[in-house]
Amino acid sequence: MNKLKQFETIIFDLGGVLLDIDYQATTNAFRDLGITDFELHYNQLQQESLFDAFEKGEISGQHFINKLMNIVPKGITPNQIVSAWNAMLGNFPLKKIELLERVSETHQTFLLSNTNEIHMPIVYRNWNNVSNLSFNELFNQVYLSFEIGKRKPDVETFQWVIQQNKLNPEKTLFIDDSPQHIEGAIKAGLNTHFYQSEEEFYALFS
Repeated sequence: MNKLKQFETIIFDLGGVLLDIDYQATTNAFRDLGITDFELHYNQLQQESLFDAFEKGEISGQHFINKLMNIVPKGITPNQIVSAWNAMLGNFPLKKIELLERVSETHQTFLLSNTNEIHMPIVYRNWNNVSNLSFNELFNQVYLSFEIGKRKPDVETFQWVIQQNKLNPEKTLFIDDSPQHIEGAIKAGLNTHFYQSEEEFYALFS
């Protein structure tokens, strides 16, 4: 791991980096429910305040579902909305979990994710499908936006993680697949890797 020798700490994003994610699958699922413009409300690059509030734990899962019930056609059930919302969540490639196991032996590792209380049970289930280790076991600390009340790309979120753990930003690498999150991390003084391909990601650790 010569490329990582300069770093003491690695902060990983979850969806799109460690967990396969497909935003289009959720867009398609909501389209099937009758919402033809869901991607205008929520996508990887931007989202409406409802989704921000949900990711910061400011509203409950039930409140979130109720709000979406207001914009879907009559006859759609809450379970259908949950299923559509979770459609984006894929699997954890075993190769990435094995990589995490190796990296956690040589570096401090953290997880910083914008997520919510509806997604996480599916995330844990998908993790348990491929690993006998607990989800938190390979990280010094797991930071989920809805639990900490903060989200990326706010610079204050990165600064809070740095301060909580007394990290040296110059020796910390942040990996994320959303450009706006990368920009926020850079403003906080972190080194970054913009995840665009598996090949480039794995090359970091070769």
